[in-house]
Amino acid sequence: MTENTKKRIMSGMRPTGKLHIGHYMGVLQNWIDLQNKYDCFFCIADWHALTTKFDQTQDFKQNIREVALDWLASGINSETATIYVQSLVPQTAELHLYFSMVTPQNWVERDPTLKDMVKIIRGDREEKDISKIVSYGLLGYPVLQTADILSFNAELVPVGKDQLAHLEFSRDLVRRFNYVYKTDYLKEPVPKLTEIPLLKGIDGQKMGKSFNNDIKISDSEEITTKKIMQAITDRSRIKKTDPGHPEECEVVCPYYDIFADKKTAEEAKEKCRKAEWGCADCKRNLAVILNDYFKAVRTKRSELEQNIDYVDSILEKGSQKAREEAEIVLKEVKNIIQMY
Repeated sequence: MTENTKKRIMSGMRPTGKLHIGHYMGVLQNWIDLQNKYDCFFCIADWHALTTKFDQTQDFKQNIREVALDWLASGINSETATIYVQSLVPQTAELHLYFSMVTPQNWVERDPTLKDMVKIIRGDREEKDISKIVSYGLLGYPVLQTADILSFNAELVPVGKDQLAHLEFSRDLVRRFNYVYKTDYLKEPVPKLTEIPLLKGIDGQKMGKSFNNDIKISDSEEITTKKIMQAITDRSRIKKTDPGHPEECEVVCPYYDIFADKKTAEEAKEKCRKAEWGCADCKRNLAVILNDYFKAVRTKRSELEQNIDYVDSILEKGSQKAREEAEIVLKEVKNIIQMY
């Protein structure tokens, strides 16, 4: 590796298109903080997207750009962090191959990631026979994920508590590799636990593009307002004159807690309890708050959209750096294995 006193972090996202505000609050805000403290490698994981969308690749290139636009607009700094496209770093694929040789079959079959991915791949296809839609590539998902991390011998991986089992696979695989080849070169990646705020979709369910319940970072003020006006509130409140129950409000009140200052959030809840305003008034006010919160991000994104060549150059530059760093690790791994 190049000389660097900062610990390394690796993380990534699959390019599924424009990101929503759940991504912003749950991942990007954390990355923005981490990039100033660690040597960060942030990956747009298009190979991982292929594991479930192998027959739906028509939007891949544009989706990569959409993710890059959202990252940069949100505050990911390409001068501080390395932003790269997974498929532009072939060293990761070769490292994945070497790791696959020492990975027991039952390890990948029992990995919790696989169950999650099967649900995704099953969702929008007529074919429901798992044996026909679960590919060799999908089975190897956790091995490729390990190769992503170890391409830079990263010491830390930012995860939520629900993702600890996924990272444990990588730790097990590193231990096995080091044991088989009698080395301590590869580092066991340690979880960098993050508190991810629970941000539900406007229907009260988990926010997601496929559920059509998300608010995108790039949505206009008009679209954001329209979506907020459709959001679930206090189901027990029938009339505007009925006292509300903020603690039972599934979406709107929790949004106030996240996007508004404490005083504003408490005032909104009090007006609800005293029936001083109805749910529609509460939602209109929230829409103003939300639009103001993302105004600067959306303005920057619009500017970047007008200079897409600049965005592409960032991806190319970051991918070049990622290749150089991954090549260092790959060469050492091949020496350890005693490849020709």
